[in-house]
Amino acid sequence: MNISSYIPVWARYELLGFAVWQIVAAFAFILGGLVLKKISDIVFDKKVVPLFEKTPWEFDNLLAGAASRPVGWLFPLAGFAAAFSVLPLPTEPNVRGFVFNVLSVLLGVGLIWFLYRCVDVLVDHLTQMAQRTESKLDDQLVPLIRKALKLTIGAIGFVWVVQLLGYSVSSLIAGLGLGGLAVALALQDTLANFFGSIVIFLDRPFAVGDWIKLSDVEGTVESIGFRSTRVRTWPATLVSIPNKTVANTTIDNWSKMPKRRVMQTVGVTYETNAEQMEQAVSAIRDILVNDEGVDQKFIVVRFTDFGDSSLNILVYYFTKAVSFADYTETKERVNLAIMRTLKNMGLSIAFPSRTVYFGNSIPEETLDQGSHEPKDMGR
Repeated sequence: MNISSYIPVWARYELLGFAVWQIVAAFAFILGGLVLKKISDIVFDKKVVPLFEKTPWEFDNLLAGAASRPVGWLFPLAGFAAAFSVLPLPTEPNVRGFVFNVLSVLLGVGLIWFLYRCVDVLVDHLTQMAQRTESKLDDQLVPLIRKALKLTIGAIGFVWVVQLLGYSVSSLIAGLGLGGLAVALALQDTLANFFGSIVIFLDRPFAVGDWIKLSDVEGTVESIGFRSTRVRTWPATLVSIPNKTVANTTIDNWSKMPKRRVMQTVGVTYETNAEQMEQAVSAIRDILVNDEGVDQKFIVVRFTDFGDSSLNILVYYFTKAVSFADYTETKERVNLAIMRTLKNMGLSIAFPSRTVYFGNSIPEETLDQGSHEPKDMGR
């Protein structure tokens, strides 16, 4: 049956090399695809997703939301495929083949996009499960699972798209084998970083959320990837450190401290006598013993030095809190208590000072005998 016999004469006239009915049909297919996409988006948003929200599981609801947009884009692709099927595209040069190859690639990209969204849904679900556990290992593995799945999907999708384009995958791989040495040299750092990440996961010197110091970088670990480890520094910058560097660098993990040290010197003026010094040392020790934030296993308070401007009392203890905020809170509370205690005892905290004598104002008892007698600076 010849379909052209059913087409009106006016629709057979050609415009720009195409029959009018072909142009109208192509326009109708493309418009229909766009309309169906809009309908698909509305159906998913208003019907499908709310339907899955009624189930006791959250995973299927997220999966339906991930499928909504990729499924909707299938309709415009189908509309364009139908439109170009109607239009008599030239085969020399092979414009028709080129157009359908492009549509095949877009179909493959759409499928990869859908799988990527599914991976995000799966990883978000795993993240929620990991947050309910006490172990930090699963918190580190979840981002790696996301990257590994996406890399695998991307590799398989690339091979599939190559096959859709009509190329031989085996010959492509054989061609890549000729430049294998160059590729291996180019990927040397990448492989080193990959094995560095394996060392980090096996040795576990730190975990996501730990406060660490690597050489000149100090901050909180945000993520551990195949290539690099990201650390959020205290100025709020994000530093990416190659894993091969991390594996070969001394790592100081502050989060692993069971307690945190405070070592400071409290200096009182030289007007303080021995009895007052004994009382001050005993009073400071009592402050530490009675503070709930101070670890009682190790406390040292001793009058240790005759300083240039003060009599120095060594105050050495550990706080039970490890976090910076709680540590500084305990340290502040102890310091304020020391200041109030010394003030109540009539003692003053010393500060650097120096007495300078000019000319005849130098007391005679301070003059040395012999050639070391100071000169009169006023003359």
